Amino acid sequence: MTTETDLRQGIREHLGQFSLHVVLVFATGLTIGSERAVVPVLGRDVFGVESLLVVGSFVVSFGFVKGLLNLYAGKWGGEYGRKPVLVLGWATALPLPLVLIFAPNWAWITVGNVLLGVNQALTWSMAINAKIDIAGPTQRGLAVGIDEAFGYSGVAVGALLTGIIAARTNLRPDPFYFLAAVVVVAFLASVFLVKETVHLAELEVADDDHHDADLPFVEVLKRATYGDKTLFAAAQAGHVEKFVDTLFWLAVPLYLTSRGLGIAAVGLVVGLHSVMYFLQIATGGLADRIGRRPPVLAGMFLAGAGVLGMVLVDDYLSWLLLAGASGLGMALLYPNLMTVPGDAAHPTWRATGMGVYRMWRDSGYGVGAILIGISMQFLSAEAAFYAIAFLMFASGAVVYVWMAETHPEFGTHEPPAPATDTSTRTSTDD
Repeated sequence: MTTETDLRQGIREHLGQFSLHVVLVFATGLTIGSERAVVPVLGRDVFGVESLLVVGSFVVSFGFVKGLLNLYAGKWGGEYGRKPVLVLGWATALPLPLVLIFAPNWAWITVGNVLLGVNQALTWSMAINAKIDIAGPTQRGLAVGIDEAFGYSGVAVGALLTGIIAARTNLRPDPFYFLAAVVVVAFLASVFLVKETVHLAELEVADDDHHDADLPFVEVLKRATYGDKTLFAAAQAGHVEKFVDTLFWLAVPLYLTSRGLGIAAVGLVVGLHSVMYFLQIATGGLADRIGRRPPVLAGMFLAGAGVLGMVLVDDYLSWLLLAGASGLGMALLYPNLMTVPGDAAHPTWRATGMGVYRMWRDSGYGVGAILIGISMQFLSAEAAFYAIAFLMFASGAVVYVWMAETHPEFGTHEPPAPATDTSTRTSTDD
């Protein structure tokens, strides 16, 4: 039966379901984290894969698969509801531990990583959309901050736990038994405990809403990509900031070890960068009070400066401080960039709009890995850092010029009318 609470948005009003989605996004992080620490070593020590370009290709394939599926996850979440897509995402991950345990060669691992990309796209997309549905306009930044903070905490914990298991037992199968337990529990929770939240998004639809309510998929794709300057600015910034994440995944360990730093010390530098992501809870809440634009701008330039500084210093303490600074920059920009399409999109196509943003953002993994790999292969490790820093500064400048404030209470963003609205050719053409 529908209760009065079912007809209201708010984290407090739906704390049980909101908390369940927090746990599930933590499980999503655990899933990818379980691969980050063990699989590269598995490739080197078990399958004899030593090429940097081959290791980088894992990030390329993962990024493009996840990016594309993000787009369709949003579309499907708008058409069929959040829960079915969430369940499908966890069902896709069920074979993954078996692939990793029994893979006879590296090609099988690559197939498993395709499954991982599908899983991450579907489950993380629906986790964030469900939280936004529940939170409503006034708590949207907080909801996104909580989602990303716990998701990336899951990544760190998954990498740590499977790394410990592998160090104490073996590279496989033991670490992937942990992964199997995570996937099975998350799948069952999604099937039996999660409730649909799309009706909460529909509560935001006002009686006087006009053409924005029924944009066809192609129109949403155009608007969120280039038709709306604010959404374009957010999409390109999300794409470029993924280069920083990829840099700390691929280039930072190689660069710091080449400068004589031990692997444990390198792990602390990279780990400090990732730990700063937990501050997204605070930075997302901050954006609910001061707007999305200020923390996004500050984050773009701070993260870029942190990356640039890594090759301008030559001591351990400075590398730690700069890694932390770049992580803080990412914490400032990451949840609040994602909140921009959440603000700007009409509730009836918000999931699709978020999917477009997430497609452009996560394809940055693939483009970033190619850019970093080429820079390191044909120029130098330092060249990769200079390139990523420059692109972060340039992307931040685009945000400064084109991204209007989208906060629902004091925003300045004015969405453009669809092209079909000024013609007798209506949206039924699509």
